[in-house]
Amino acid sequence: MARWRSRRTVKLVGHMRDGGGIPRPVRKDPPTERLSRMVEDRWTALHRHCTDQSSHLRLGRLVHRLTQDDVGVQESALAELELAAQLVRSGVRITFLPESQARTADLECHVGGERFFIEVTAMVGSSVRRRVPLRGIERDEEQSEEEDRGVILTHRVLARIRQKSKQLIDYHDPVVLHISIPRADLAVGLNVRREEIWLDVKAFAGAVTVLLTQLPHLSAVFISLWDVVPLPSKAGTRLANVELVERAKHQRIMPRVRMLIQNPNARMPLTEREADIFCEML
Repeated sequence: MARWRSRRTVKLVGHMRDGGGIPRPVRKDPPTERLSRMVEDRWTALHRHCTDQSSHLRLGRLVHRLTQDDVGVQESALAELELAAQLVRSGVRITFLPESQARTADLECHVGGERFFIEVTAMVGSSVRRRVPLRGIERDEEQSEEEDRGVILTHRVLARIRQKSKQLIDYHDPVVLHISIPRADLAVGLNVRREEIWLDVKAFAGAVTVLLTQLPHLSAVFISLWDVVPLPSKAGTRLANVELVERAKHQRIMPRVRMLIQNPNARMPLTEREADIFCEML
């Protein structure tokens, strides 16, 4: 008589954005088993680097968020881990700040005798594609749909900067807002065809610069755009406060465009050393 063995269904997680590796079975202990190998290595390195209790508590919560099914929650936690790991590799001592009802920055950073703070946020598209009305903007009939979507993305980023800047107004040290945009197609979902966004990165950086001049408590914005397609620049001018790097489409493990936009009107601007660290991470 044939002997039957029961089969146990094991949930597998797919590739995280830059993790690579083979999907692994979910286990309850340790929690990092649900993470890709690269992300797990980053988490482990940060856990060793940060010896304070506050950081360990925050890292534990990040692991929990990375194993959630909500894409927005995953991407936000992943963006925080990615940036923290890059900072450590650049020689920065970091501390994960505790979460509280009074909204604060995410990271306290020290390099030499200098201190600065970073707030990390991720922007993902909605599960159902929707066209966002462009209030107060005259629509050019000759504009393509791709250019329209670039305008939509720009205005969403500006809105996020305004929103996040409100919780950073009380800092007396340089403050950097990091925005990661992993799904710039503005639509996320299994049944939605992904569409590329063509973005004029110089016009985008100029719009952010104009907004920053109205927010002197923000020292700079560090932006990672994963899926956009840079448009050929229509202007030959270059903003002195902007540093950016564009990569080829096939370089999937890094953002397609990453930029540092310093605030020309900052109350506490980045020091030369601090700015160099962010330029190295581009």
